[in-house]
Amino acid sequence: MSEDIGWKVGGKQGEGIDSTGDIYAVALHRMGYYVFTYRHFMSLIKGGHTNYKVRSSNQVLRHHGDLVHVLVAFDPTTIDYNWHELVDGAVVIYDTAEFEAKAPDTRNVNLCGVPLTELAKESGNSIMKNMVAIGASACIHELDVEALRPVIQEKFGKKGPAVVEQNMAALQRGFAYFEEHFTVRFPLPRLKEQIPATTHLYASGNQAVGFGALAGGCRFLSAYPITPATEIMYWAIAQFPRYGGVVVQAEDEIAAMNMAIGANFTGVRAMTSTSGPGFSLMMEALGLAGMSETPVVVVDVQRSGPSTGLPTKTEQSDLNEALYGTHGEIQRIVLTPRTVEECFLLTAEAFNLAERYQLPVIVLSDMYLGMSSQTINEFPLDQIHHDRGKLLQVADLEKMGANTYQRYNLDVADGISARALPGQKNGRHVALGNEHSAVGLEIEDMPTRRAQVAKRQRKLADFQHFTGVYQEGNEKASAVLIGFGSTWGVLEEARLVLENSGFYLKHIHFSRLAPFPVEAFQKAMQGVETALVVEQNSTGQLAELIQKEVGFHDRLHRCLRFDGDPFTLQEIIARSEQVFSLGVLH
Repeated sequence: MSEDIGWKVGGKQGEGIDSTGDIYAVALHRMGYYVFTYRHFMSLIKGGHTNYKVRSSNQVLRHHGDLVHVLVAFDPTTIDYNWHELVDGAVVIYDTAEFEAKAPDTRNVNLCGVPLTELAKESGNSIMKNMVAIGASACIHELDVEALRPVIQEKFGKKGPAVVEQNMAALQRGFAYFEEHFTVRFPLPRLKEQIPATTHLYASGNQAVGFGALAGGCRFLSAYPITPATEIMYWAIAQFPRYGGVVVQAEDEIAAMNMAIGANFTGVRAMTSTSGPGFSLMMEALGLAGMSETPVVVVDVQRSGPSTGLPTKTEQSDLNEALYGTHGEIQRIVLTPRTVEECFLLTAEAFNLAERYQLPVIVLSDMYLGMSSQTINEFPLDQIHHDRGKLLQVADLEKMGANTYQRYNLDVADGISARALPGQKNGRHVALGNEHSAVGLEIEDMPTRRAQVAKRQRKLADFQHFTGVYQEGNEKASAVLIGFGSTWGVLEEARLVLENSGFYLKHIHFSRLAPFPVEAFQKAMQGVETALVVEQNSTGQLAELIQKEVGFHDRLHRCLRFDGDPFTLQEIIARSEQVFSLGVLH
């Protein structure tokens, strides 16, 4: 029996593909399985090809997987597009009312025609053919249809009990038809009794970012809708008002960034969320936050660029923009969460870092991490704390007396001056984008300019927080896989596969890239002779950063993907065989 099962549904956009996949994934999650989902869709409202994959297992999953055991195809394109992922003996469910399925080659695949539309009509409405397909899938996986009832109730309960029962009837008809006409089965892996589903959450990276912001004290989000970051704003709209928070849909990303800066200036923890094109529009305001030393958190859920690029596809090509973007030179912190859990933790911590160092903090996610949902452990709320840095209290300002406060005081060893808020007695100051004196007045004299630049650059000179460098595998291995952000899951799975084949290596992964953790990375690289840097861009931006900050030019090899699809396990293994000269896998 397989350790895990891949199930996928595909068709034209507008056919309810996402809804179908989400219902099935949530149901399996509620039954106690670990699930990992991945959505492939085009930048269209209707038409084009879309699919939704659900990988399920009795073990923790960090990747959507390469293989498909069951494919639900609502059109012939789905079969052609996904045929290469099907395992030997796989099942393809298709609607006999729509087309007659044909195999692209002679591989051993079971083409199982089911009258999905006809059975849906018998249940009350042809639109429920998706439910019939889920019922047939439940039969293949030997699941009890009644176990899906709670999810159906939540999904359709507002439409009344009759609609719920119609959908349940459609599920049962799909199950019964497949049970009567076909014998092929792919039972899901048996659950481990010690894994109660009640201790798990089902969440995406975007949802985790929203929750992390809320837990981190954020009470203002300004954003402009943009794929694939819009879900963060939707989550915040639903949740922030319950805790006194406000969400503003700005007229554009320039306004969104400036609103977030303004809110932080008044003392409210605020953020903005966007993707590559919107992030580009924020560059001038990012410089304003750096020059005025105003905290702000920016979440960039990367997609394929440049320009409009591939709006609904994933990439890791905004790294250089996050590290160096905006005119002039400013200090910033760049966090690159590896997992859904880290989307929560690092977003919450971003607000502490922004206020402690009084600068922009960029959380660099991507579409794969942001829009993939998975089973995770409960968020560790006990690890969340609030650190507001050098934020002056009323009593502190009263002791100073009138006209003595210096917002940009140069006499600070760490480069971080005490911060007062508008309206506080004795805390009056000017905050502007021009170079300024200690009290914030515009200047153009060279000594003050040099002193203020040096002050700002001292902020991150002795960054003592988490290193953001994680190691897995054999510490003494001479070969290493290196990545950042969302590739952690597939790289860790590749390492385990290679290890099971007799080749031991280690895996180094970054969740912080600015300031670059030089010492921690150098320590992790001790004894390494060959490194494979895996990233989703065409130029190797992480590899270039490592060479700039540390060196290792002769040890670094690259594995790059930039077509919009996430890495597969097999392509990383194949590239590893090539670079590390293994010859142990087939």
